[in-house]
Amino acid sequence: MVEKNHIKIVAENRKARHDYIIHDKYEAGMVLAGTEVKSLRMGKANLKDSYARIKNGEVYIHQMHIGVYPFAYYDNHNPLRPRKLLLHHYEIKKLYGKVNEKGYSLIPLRLYFKGGKAKLTLALAKGKQSHDKRETIRRRDMKRELDRERKNNR
Repeated sequence: MVEKNHIKIVAENRKARHDYIIHDKYEAGMVLAGTEVKSLRMGKANLKDSYARIKNGEVYIHQMHIGVYPFAYYDNHNPLRPRKLLLHHYEIKKLYGKVNEKGYSLIPLRLYFKGGKAKLTLALAKGKQSHDKRETIRRRDMKRELDRERKNNR
């Protein structure tokens, strides 16, 4: 028997954690065409440079690339079309208020299948300055050195 909440990761936006400070995360469903779902199951997706916008009380993801399905004879999808995200109304209101503040953006972090449905983890994020990025790298290197010394002292 298949586990109900089994998660299969399709794509991850690793660069987002480097370029942004993540404040909140939301799980959203997506409105997809049949060929898009089949392409996602084949792992043909890219979240690089994608972002979400709120328009008329609905959230859309832009610049998310889902490759064309190679076995579709006709009626294949547009790989870069804006796709509607499914969120609760109160979540959209909260996000709308935050995005209108200075510096906040909606960035997709991960695209995956959960219980047979395509889901997206959407992050409310603030862009990092270059000195913040250097500080993050410095902290990570210091932690790596400490872990290495602890391991050698055992």
